[in-house]
Amino acid sequence: MSKNKLNLTLPPGSIDQTPSVTPTSVPFQEASGASNLVRKSSIDNLTARLEELDMDDMQRKRIEVFLCQKEKIGELSEDDFEKLGELGSGNGGVVMKVRHKSSRLIMARKLIHLEVKPAIKKQIIRELKVLHECNFTHIVGFYGAFYSDGEISICMEYMDAGSLDLILKKAGRIPENILGKITSAVLKGLSYLRDKHAIMHRDVKPSNILVNSCGDIKICDFGVSGQLIDSMANSFVGTRSYMSPERLQGTHYSVQSDIWSLGLSLVEMAIGMYPIPPPDTKTISAIFGLHDGDSPSHSNGPRPMAIFELLDYIVNEPPPKLPSGFFSSEFKDFVDHCLKKHPDERADLKTLMNHEWIRKSESENVDIAGWVCRTMEIEPNSNHRFKQVF
Repeated sequence: MSKNKLNLTLPPGSIDQTPSVTPTSVPFQEASGASNLVRKSSIDNLTARLEELDMDDMQRKRIEVFLCQKEKIGELSEDDFEKLGELGSGNGGVVMKVRHKSSRLIMARKLIHLEVKPAIKKQIIRELKVLHECNFTHIVGFYGAFYSDGEISICMEYMDAGSLDLILKKAGRIPENILGKITSAVLKGLSYLRDKHAIMHRDVKPSNILVNSCGDIKICDFGVSGQLIDSMANSFVGTRSYMSPERLQGTHYSVQSDIWSLGLSLVEMAIGMYPIPPPDTKTISAIFGLHDGDSPSHSNGPRPMAIFELLDYIVNEPPPKLPSGFFSSEFKDFVDHCLKKHPDERADLKTLMNHEWIRKSESENVDIAGWVCRTMEIEPNSNHRFKQVF
């Protein structure tokens, strides 16, 4: 285990109360004369495995199209890309919108600068190749990773509506029916990572949940590389404000920590502001007295906390709750099940997926794509054949 300056423990292999777990899937090999044969075999195997997953025919087809695109692209390098602009930054890196020159495909490229030895960088690239195996409708697609000019590049599927933190800034608050669809997608994504690859996310938060103009909801930036997690813990302190109490205390943590992070993110997106410390009655009234699309940032919210004060509050004070009178009882109950201080008291993924709020949400027809496109002021995707319908 390695600890950073905030005494945060990041055990690389800690999964669901199991010590070090290595994913059983076999990543693509390093570039060599046989790389095309390896890639072809791997693509065929991955396509066959899609039949085993909980996806409908349209979702499966979209992943098959993605895999075919990736097969044509092959190995990636610095010279393959044309920069189009910056999408965001955080978690120790910057994310760029790029165009792959030969295929003309738009991608998101995350660049992470790490002061580590060359052998460590090579190990990180090898570990990241496990992402080639993570193909699911609620997981952001992975094109490849490489090292160049002192930086590790992770090339991913471009999601044109952006992340939920950016959407939240534009929307002010995210409606409960939209949050229901988002939560269902995140739970399915987390379950896929755990059940199929023995991976926990470690960094669930609005900026790591992405949406596109088709209405797809996908999670990204999950911890597949123990060496990268270790290296970033030594050089960069991650997003502490979404971490569970047990993780902040440096004790053993599991996928239950992701459940806390999800619950905290839901409260933030529902009320339009980070909920620790909790807003007072006056602030809540101001928030819900605003017209849709306005931001509550002008109301007199709680004073900002210094980071150590915030961490102490998360560990020692009562967990946040949704305010009464503005949300369904099912939604409030779901959040309460996520935000239990002790991990053993938190609901697990299976329980949450069968929760009344999720079942109700999945039975409703909600136009995610339409809401997202209106909110972010982008054109609806014209490829109706691949449009996500909920």
